[in-house]
Amino acid sequence: MIPQQYLDMLGAKSVIRTLSEWATARGAEIGYDNVFDYSLGNPSVPCPPQFTETMIHLLRTARPVELHGYSPSLGIASVRAAVAESLNRRFGMHYGPEHIFMASGAAGAIAHALRCVANPGEEIVVMAPFFPEYKPYIEGAGLKLHIVPPRVEDFQVDLAAFEAALGPRTAAVLINTPNNPSGAAYSSETLTSMADILKRASAKYGRHIFLISDEPYREILFGGRQINYPARFYADTLTCYSFSKSLSLPGERIGYVAANPDCEQADKMAAVCGQISRGTGHNCPPSIIQLAVAQCLDLTSDLSVYERNMELLYAELKKLGFEVVKPDGTFYIFPKALEADANAFCQKATRYDLVLVPGDTFGCPGYFRMAYCIDTEKVQRSFAALERFVHEEYGR
Repeated sequence: MIPQQYLDMLGAKSVIRTLSEWATARGAEIGYDNVFDYSLGNPSVPCPPQFTETMIHLLRTARPVELHGYSPSLGIASVRAAVAESLNRRFGMHYGPEHIFMASGAAGAIAHALRCVANPGEEIVVMAPFFPEYKPYIEGAGLKLHIVPPRVEDFQVDLAAFEAALGPRTAAVLINTPNNPSGAAYSSETLTSMADILKRASAKYGRHIFLISDEPYREILFGGRQINYPARFYADTLTCYSFSKSLSLPGERIGYVAANPDCEQADKMAAVCGQISRGTGHNCPPSIIQLAVAQCLDLTSDLSVYERNMELLYAELKKLGFEVVKPDGTFYIFPKALEADANAFCQKATRYDLVLVPGDTFGCPGYFRMAYCIDTEKVQRSFAALERFVHEEYGR
């Protein structure tokens, strides 16, 4: 018999996926070029040519057993060493390969990191707005989600509310910077203050409260901003990364967990992840993809289109009178809806073939997300529909 918890999940499907499916069906009716689908965060730019060339070279020259056989449980040793060296060079860290665990994307990395540092029944603190799948990730591990309300004026962290959320059952704090859905990147001041709060709480409750940093958008920053690497601010940090956005490889499902060498039991974290994978079946990501990304660690796709789309969309939203915080990065923007009920707002938008995602699913009612990882030409064409929607429905 199917467990009831999974049957219940059928009635609470991903809002983002549901809207994406609606957009696809509507596109079959009127042509997908005529549907302005801002629902799904699927990278719209190709992977770097060097990645494709690397894959071809590997297929032509490496032994098939090496390319297509199982990788070791913790990942291929040379790949783990290359990831550690890259992080050290870029962020002034001192990782060794023993601190790196290769995972099936950021989702797989987070699934392992949560189980590494938390026992069933303990709490994971998350800042709203947050990626909706955090809820099943956390609850699926037998943990409890504790949400800190958003600071909507800039989508940094409400530090007082954050400190109040930490308690004796807090095992870890899960952050996402740059953030999906707001596009905000945590400032060095925010990360410093969070680290100070975590140190105080850890001392108060007599345990190491971990920071799990989800960083798939790390390379997508605008205006020449530099990356604030959270593990540099707080020792007890597990960094979860995916190459899905930087190299435009979402379908390849490749990422890693990096345990700060200065964290509690750092030398055991990757090995424990290997044991966790035995119980979850989430193990041994594809060997050929590991080998390929190891040769492309300092590359990214041409990510400039996302900043161009952001500037166009931000200007249009401001022109139409939306309250909106300008993103620091990612390919999302998170304006305030023109009525209190963002679900009703987004439903009305579909009458104009605009597919927007209500903020309720991100823990931030009254707002909506637009994923602008689409062609710039389509972003510009969507403005006529957006203007008509705002004028006809809200008299603006």
